[in-house]
Amino acid sequence: MERLRVDAAGPDEARALLARCCGSTRWVDRMLSRRPFGSLEAMLSAARDEWLTLSRSDWLEAFATHPRIGDREALRRRFGDGRDLPAREQAGIADASERILSALAEGNAAYERKFGFIFIVCATGLKADEMLSMLRARIANDPDQELQIAAGEQAKITALRLANL
Repeated sequence: MERLRVDAAGPDEARALLARCCGSTRWVDRMLSRRPFGSLEAMLSAARDEWLTLSRSDWLEAFATHPRIGDREALRRRFGDGRDLPAREQAGIADASERILSALAEGNAAYERKFGFIFIVCATGLKADEMLSMLRARIANDPDQELQIAAGEQAKITALRLANL
């Protein structure tokens, strides 16, 4: 059985690896305290369990570390040439038209005004127009419902990132 990278890493490297998967400091601290995981399944289970015990402010901290959906320039500034995982997660925007990107930018701004946090969606495998449709549908949600949906999307993103470590 291959040893998990996060189990094999020293404390500082493990912290950095986990922080790239989820931007909540409390989640990272709790995950570090649960090492070693021994298996991907155990790590993913721990990640979900810890995520669900966090507070709203912890969730918002994690959300704030994401680039906005469709913001190519922010992705380039933050993640460089696109080989980094968050840039690949939004690969579906690569061929998006300026019309779709503009609509995403407008939708993101309206969403953030309404909910106080950026639109979080597990974008892996989605095209830009699909993300836009999801944003438009979710903006009709009430704030508590949307926070729960966004937290669920963050959990999916974290699981994908952990699996790719």
